[in-house]
Amino acid sequence: MNHRLLIATNNQGKVRELQEILSDLHVELVTPTQIGLTLEVEEDGFTYEENAAKKALAFAHASRLIALADDSGLEVDALDGAPGLHSARYSPKTGATDADRRAYLLEKLTGKPHPWTARFHATIAVATPEGEVQFAEGNCPGEVIPEERGSGGFGYDPIFFLPELGRTMAELPAAEKNRLSHRARAAQAARPILARLFEE
Repeated sequence: MNHRLLIATNNQGKVRELQEILSDLHVELVTPTQIGLTLEVEEDGFTYEENAAKKALAFAHASRLIALADDSGLEVDALDGAPGLHSARYSPKTGATDADRRAYLLEKLTGKPHPWTARFHATIAVATPEGEVQFAEGNCPGEVIPEERGSGGFGYDPIFFLPELGRTMAELPAAEKNRLSHRARAAQAARPILARLFEE
């Protein structure tokens, strides 16, 4: 059995987080770059599961390795769950940056009553080269605040506030974020799946 797990994403922020979160697994974590794999998968599914599965299956098939992909999003109650599935592409601008997306989200929230309760959601798909897929998910509740705080993390982290900690996701040390984030919770839930696959 090949004890290598491919982290099926080209997003360097996600790669770093997943490497950290899964660092104690008894498998070798590899990235697409390390194995010379360039693959762009269009995320056109209607659910997090569809997008995560699409990525995991494509990378598993191309690499012949077990692959782990996630699809995640920020769901804001005042926006009926938006940006959700479209979090990574939530801006009218072409070539928008994370900062553009945060600004657009805050623009959409202008005038809506506080607090802007929200949650980060992550669905992880683990796929085998034979086409088997299993899922795990995690949520992290919090609220969106109107000003950016902190320089860690990526995406919406600087405006995602955790009331019980009194800090935004971007103000947390990486180790703390990687214990309580939606991606960390989904990865914890995926551990039994990975343990089974790599024991077989």
